[in-house]
Amino acid sequence: MTELHRVSPSRLHQFVQAIWLYAGSSAEEARLVADHLVAANLAGHDSHGVGMIPSYMASLTQGFLQLNQHVSIEKDAGAVLTLNGQKGFGQVAAYEAMQHGIERANRFGLAAVGLHHSHHIGRIGHWAEQCAAAGFVSFHFVNVMGDPMVAPFNGSDRRFGTNPFCAVFPRRDGEPLLLDFATSGIAYGKTRVAYNKGQPVAPGYLLDAQGQPTTDPGVMHQSPYGALTAFGLHKGYALATMCEILGGALSGGRTTHDATLLTGTDAIFNGMTTIILNPDAFDAPAMQQEAEEFLAWVRRSPQSGEAEILVPGEWETRNRAAREREGIPLDSNSWQQICAAARQAGMPEEELAAFRALAQ
Repeated sequence: MTELHRVSPSRLHQFVQAIWLYAGSSAEEARLVADHLVAANLAGHDSHGVGMIPSYMASLTQGFLQLNQHVSIEKDAGAVLTLNGQKGFGQVAAYEAMQHGIERANRFGLAAVGLHHSHHIGRIGHWAEQCAAAGFVSFHFVNVMGDPMVAPFNGSDRRFGTNPFCAVFPRRDGEPLLLDFATSGIAYGKTRVAYNKGQPVAPGYLLDAQGQPTTDPGVMHQSPYGALTAFGLHKGYALATMCEILGGALSGGRTTHDATLLTGTDAIFNGMTTIILNPDAFDAPAMQQEAEEFLAWVRRSPQSGEAEILVPGEWETRNRAAREREGIPLDSNSWQQICAAARQAGMPEEELAAFRALAQ
């Protein structure tokens, strides 16, 4: 077990922003990356938070991640757009893709946006929340091109990525309903967090290099590599397959196969196909009331234990409140890796020492 630190969200944001400024990002790019990574930690999704910085820095060093890129429109069909992320930060590419989609949904009532060849776009719920903040429903299908980590149902080795699915519904008088999950039983980043903490993962999520079940997260981080399993047996595998095709092929990008493998690198490239709907375009004047009556009905179910009945997205909302108040938890291994990435970016030792003190 490693030591756990609590870091102020605002100071952590300053640190992350400074890292990417020293690495060569523009001020806007550094801010968007910091916004996204710290927000993922605040939501409780440490797998997609600041712990990704060492991987991003390695991808930059290896020549995969390209700084200061913006999406380009490859095809404009009115309500349907195909965008190329130019291998730039996904925190920029996905933000710009959602901006385009929101503008088209405002104009047409709905929009479909295909984004391909974007570096890691991180926590997909962040982009759904961007749509919900504009008052829109959205659905997101995502693939991880050429980076297999998950075994197919009845298979024993890694064949596709963690391929997230996400949906959001904006509420008039509350936080949006948000569904956001990897189609693997757990996200790859959660194995990184467990590995850095020296903890096992729960049974049923991992296979070792021989295809046998294990709880050791090291099989995802040390050779010979094992694989994650899909959630829900055949159902999760089937959804992962649809995310691979819809997020990868339909977006104008690539799917995972022999010709696209990026094994042995820190590169993470995503494709995402997003559907954005303006609820006002539907003939549903009682939509919000019906949604709230359903949620109230669900909450009135007698609890089966001590755990409270939550609605989708509420877990993240509560984490934000707690972590804004108490600080973001980071294990010492992850913290040291982030500080090493800051040094690699060119941050002067005196400035780095001041940031390192945040976790003392």
